Amino acid sequence: MNQVSRTLLSLHYRSALTTDRQALKALAWLSYSEYTQYMTPEDAVKLKTNMHSDAVWDSILSVAQGFVCTCEDKIVGMSFLVPSGNAWDIFQAEWSYIRMVGVDPDLKGYGIASRLMQQCIAHARSTNETIVALHTSEKMNAARHIYEKQGFKVLKEIAPRLGIRYWLYTMQL
Repeated sequence: MNQVSRTLLSLHYRSALTTDRQALKALAWLSYSEYTQYMTPEDAVKLKTNMHSDAVWDSILSVAQGFVCTCEDKIVGMSFLVPSGNAWDIFQAEWSYIRMVGVDPDLKGYGIASRLMQQCIAHARSTNETIVALHTSEKMNAARHIYEKQGFKVLKEIAPRLGIRYWLYTMQL
């Protein structure tokens, strides 16, 4: 976008709704598909299948507090805070954790992911969570910078996912 359109950009933030599911699925694939270049064809298919899975999105939307950013009534950013008590894979039951932070690639650099992360952290504080966790990969350098700037610290490296190195981050609230 040029400087004029950047100035006129109108971003709005709100809670995610179950009726947003199709738009969220589309945004997930749009924002994560760039990483398929680092995956085997089989792992790329797994990622695409997960991003388009109604069951995955029903699971997230049923338990997490979601936040979205819209621009001209289109969802261009998303993040989800899963409350403690929902252990999953690498996340302990006593932790809340953030999932599916995604931004339309055309709107990266506008602070959307940072603002969505701040909303997740604020919600975690307001619901008396004590730890917020997340995981991210070696290929998501911009995301890692955002997480670290927000105060997340690397807890440990975890087993690779879809053939890519990942780290577990936590933040004490």
